[in-house]
Amino acid sequence: MLWRVTTADAPSPLSTWAPLRTPIYRALWIAQLVSNLGTWMQTVGAQWILVDEPNAATLVSLVQTAITLPVMLLSIPSGVIADLVDRRRLLLGAQSAMAVLAAILAITTASGHTTPAILLTLLFLLGCGQALTAPAWQAIQPELVPRQQIVAVAALGSMNINIGRAVGPAIAGVLVTISGPTLVFALNAVSFGGIVAVLLFWRRPPTDRALPSERPLAALQAGTRFIRAAPAIRRVLLRSILFIAPASALWALLPVVARDELGLSASGYGLMLGALGVGAVLGALGLSRIRTLLTPTQRLTAASVLFGVATAGAALLRSVPLVLLLLVGAGLAWLLAMSTMNSTMQLLLPAWVRARGLSVYLLVFMGGQAIGSLLWGLVAGALGTVSALLIAAALLACSALSSVWLPIRHNAEELDLTPSAFWPEPQLVVEPDPEEGPVMVLRTYDVPAERADEFLAAMAFLGRSRQRTGAMEWRLYRDVGVLDRYVEAFVVRSWAEHMHQHQVRLTAQDQLREQDVLRFTVGEEQITHLVAVEPYRPPGRVH
Repeated sequence: MLWRVTTADAPSPLSTWAPLRTPIYRALWIAQLVSNLGTWMQTVGAQWILVDEPNAATLVSLVQTAITLPVMLLSIPSGVIADLVDRRRLLLGAQSAMAVLAAILAITTASGHTTPAILLTLLFLLGCGQALTAPAWQAIQPELVPRQQIVAVAALGSMNINIGRAVGPAIAGVLVTISGPTLVFALNAVSFGGIVAVLLFWRRPPTDRALPSERPLAALQAGTRFIRAAPAIRRVLLRSILFIAPASALWALLPVVARDELGLSASGYGLMLGALGVGAVLGALGLSRIRTLLTPTQRLTAASVLFGVATAGAALLRSVPLVLLLLVGAGLAWLLAMSTMNSTMQLLLPAWVRARGLSVYLLVFMGGQAIGSLLWGLVAGALGTVSALLIAAALLACSALSSVWLPIRHNAEELDLTPSAFWPEPQLVVEPDPEEGPVMVLRTYDVPAERADEFLAAMAFLGRSRQRTGAMEWRLYRDVGVLDRYVEAFVVRSWAEHMHQHQVRLTAQDQLREQDVLRFTVGEEQITHLVAVEPYRPPGRVH
């Protein structure tokens, strides 16, 4: 059976479970759940191998470092790659490679050759595979379900991760006790097979490539320009930092709270993690109701308040049941914040730059957790665990208050980001080479004096549209030689990149911005394309 996504697969958009009615998404979600279980089982097995080694504490901590460091190092390059190649093939190759690496780990463990160096090296390579797939995995979600279901997709993704985090270590603990870590590693290798099988059956619609592919460095620069010219996306990234940085304190210091403040054993700590997981699942189940009551900004505010209360409670309370109840609330808050920020990012990014934009979000998310955990550990070492958690709770309260001044876009689902090649093809007497440039585009507008203010306001939005789609520089000039005439000038890196603007990067939303401008003009605008040339310098002449 081959799966294709059709409009007939689209059920009620607000239900959290609605995306699971789409066969290809449901199959990938189940396969990802199995893979997440295998990944968390692998982590437990790897830590078990190292507990009897000299310097065990350092080696065990390096397991998480080996897994997460590649995400921070490779997230941005992975996003560029995922936008330049077929995402399905990229995922197939990366998941297959990870299956092979996991199988090698199982074989070396079974044969007794898994030294700490070999183990950490293989874990690092597996982490590289995760880093390579993460942006592509996020970027294909809007290809699988309608835009109205993206928020539900983000919630289901977070639920998937939390189920893996809660159940995987428990299963691994039983299996490692019975048969050692080899079986756990072997099961993890098999777990990648489900994703590979589903991807093989998915028939992703082919993309027409009439234009040459972007060069990696130019693609990276284009993605950077897009984010720099997109205030709504920058706002989401800022709100992510404001939440994740203080929220990471609870995740980092929870083991210390369990042992030193509540007197719990390892199983008690597992129970606390389970409470967080239960909260995340409850949040996903109730998300459709929450979405009808709260805007995205209000959801982030509620998440900051809930997580802040749980963080303060973990610092001050000594009743295990009360702390567990607050942790359920914290899990719900985490799901609420992550699903809101993730889905908003996906809804704000057009297809051509989606993986690059999401890679920046993943870098902020992972970096905020990793660096935040380190900093909160240092604060706790200097001031004590209770003081560190109370400071984090205060910062979460500030994050909630910042919603008044830093709201995020509430109608991202309504944006139409479908490609729209509405620019007329340039009239050429000379066909430039694709790599020639820079290219300057001049557009002339005649604007009645009484509409000038409205025109200038509309041009401010249009200028950001030009920069998002490739303009390195953009300015609006008034022609002092002709009454009521304005000239727009923007510069693009090369002729090939300008053709990408024409045929790939413009969306229906950009077309609306241009139509807003033309409402205030009269007559036909004039468009001129200029390609830079190097002046001739005769040999031997010095100027």
